[in-house]
Amino acid sequence: MPQLTNTISLHSRLVKSIMALTLLIIITLSMSIINLVDEQENETIASETHAWANILAQNSSQFLESDNDNSQSALNSKLKKLISTPLINRIHVYRSNEDGSIEYFSSYNKNLNFPAIGDKIAQISELSTIKYEENHLELIVKITQGQHTLGYLYIQSSLSEKQNFIKKLVYIMLSFLLFALILAFGVSQWLFNKTDQPLVKLIEDIGQISQSKNYTLELASQPYKELDILAKNINVLLLRTDKHINKIIDDHQYALSQNQALENRLSARTDALKESNQELLSTLEKLHEFQGQLVETEKMASLGDMVAGIAHEVNTPIGLGVTASSLLSDKLNEIKVAFEDKTLKSSQLKKFLTDGVENVSIIFRNLERAAKLISSFKKVAVDQSNAESSTFNVHDLLEEILLTLSAKLVSSNVTVSLICPEELNIRSKSGPINQILINLILNSIYHAFEEVGHGKITINVMNLSDQLHINYSDDGQGIDNAMKAKIFDPFTTTKRGSGGSGLGMHLVYNLVTQALDGHIVLDNEPEHGVSFDITFPVEIAAT
Repeated sequence: MPQLTNTISLHSRLVKSIMALTLLIIITLSMSIINLVDEQENETIASETHAWANILAQNSSQFLESDNDNSQSALNSKLKKLISTPLINRIHVYRSNEDGSIEYFSSYNKNLNFPAIGDKIAQISELSTIKYEENHLELIVKITQGQHTLGYLYIQSSLSEKQNFIKKLVYIMLSFLLFALILAFGVSQWLFNKTDQPLVKLIEDIGQISQSKNYTLELASQPYKELDILAKNINVLLLRTDKHINKIIDDHQYALSQNQALENRLSARTDALKESNQELLSTLEKLHEFQGQLVETEKMASLGDMVAGIAHEVNTPIGLGVTASSLLSDKLNEIKVAFEDKTLKSSQLKKFLTDGVENVSIIFRNLERAAKLISSFKKVAVDQSNAESSTFNVHDLLEEILLTLSAKLVSSNVTVSLICPEELNIRSKSGPINQILINLILNSIYHAFEEVGHGKITINVMNLSDQLHINYSDDGQGIDNAMKAKIFDPFTTTKRGSGGSGLGMHLVYNLVTQALDGHIVLDNEPEHGVSFDITFPVEIAAT
């Protein structure tokens, strides 16, 4: 909805503007005239006051010099005869004594309506120049005889006539202002009537075009230049509007035909898309089955690596045990033959006993080592398939994992540094922890140290507020930046076509986040190699 704005008619704006301009001009002119007249009258009154003051001072000097007792009344009579102008209100004459004091001598009042005022002796210096009051002006001049000052004459002149004249002038100006406003109103009405008729006709023509929506019509020429230019521009606008409307109609018809064609094409593609979606759904189901099979294959592959390592490790002590038992059997047959032939010597028996003890010791040690390896393998294999929570020692669990992978580590020239409290007992799921660490270690062996020849793995375990924190790091060749963003995605591998399935780290991520309800983070800026931070909740078990 368009915002409503306050509008004003052209008639009102024209009348107000002309009358305001007239009022401003008349007031400015009137004030200028009044100020000019006021200044000129003030100068005239001041000039006359100075002239009268000098005349009266000259005529008063002889009375001030006289020692006659009637000189004061004589001066008063003289002043009444001399003053013939209504300008002067009051006259005071002061005499200066020989001791320097000044005293009142005589005075003059215009009439009885002008009461006497106090002497102005204290204001002689102040009134040496004209001082203007509200209704009068004041002046004091010296009365001298040669170079001798006889006294002072105070004169007060009336400003009433000037003020009356100014008032009459103001009334005249107000009358002239009223006449000018009436004249301005009439002129503005005449101007508006002259310009209003073409405007009304122009508005009516535009209204008819708007109602009929026939934009081919044109406005007639106007008598005024500005209105004629406006009419021509409106005609251009109407022509462009008509062309634009026709173009919109054509575009609309074309859009309708295109929409119909698009609907037909969309219907055909929708049918094809439904068939493609059905094929994609079946393919996705097969892919999920294939992914599950690959995950199981990855688990079996890591288990196979453990089995191969255990087989290699067990083969050595069992082979030594078989060799020692075979040697002991041969020595036993020799002793048996010598005993039956009654050729057995004490030195021969002593040597047999010494060698037998050594062989039995060798057999015992190697069989014990093989039994320990097989026990660890059985425990790890069982833990891998066990998803139930149990109480176990973290340090012992990690030692057993490293023992089962010792053959791989030794053959790959990789050392493992384990930092873990030996008495850290927790209640959690040991199977996922086994699988996580085995996959990480094998991943380092196959990828990080493939071209290095030797390497070091560090496993740092800490208990942080019922959270087990495992930092796994190696000093291998690291991971490309392009691979870091998708390291935990399924089927991400650098050994595509070389036996890598790309599910090792995806399996680790799922075990950490789903089986252990934790999270795993890859450090993006290690100095060298890789570093994984694994954290998951645990219950601390009493030792």
